[in-house]
Amino acid sequence: MRAVATRVTRASVTVDGAVVGEITGPGLLVLLGVHRDDTADAVPVMARKLHELRILRGERSCAEAGAPLLVISQFTLYGDTRKGRRPSWSAAAGSEHAEPLVDAVVAALRERGATVATGVFGAAMAVESVNDGPFTLLVEVPPTS
Repeated sequence: MRAVATRVTRASVTVDGAVVGEITGPGLLVLLGVHRDDTADAVPVMARKLHELRILRGERSCAEAGAPLLVISQFTLYGDTRKGRRPSWSAAAGSEHAEPLVDAVVAALRERGATVATGVFGAAMAVESVNDGPFTLLVEVPPTS
């Protein structure tokens, strides 16, 4: 499982002209990708890492600051561009495998007490954010196969 976490002052996601998820910060915009070999074992690890990642101002985490997260599924995080000009998506999980794991990460964050907004899995989404810093990290939990 792979995530790009960006510190934001606000972020939103729109589908078909309607805002479906929005946070006002400080908080984290999280683009979350699922690898084809990921299992449910990665879910609590990713949720903990995202919730406790100390990248908010003052080296605080969302857990410490009570800051919200906007989590958006992003299969393109597993695009492979090493050959040619067209990315390969073979490492990305298919939707039937990825959607339940993305939902599980969101649920695990909420169980930890986090305020979490989301996009719509598989939809064409317009994402807006105001980056704070900017400060962006790649967070990974390798598949356990």
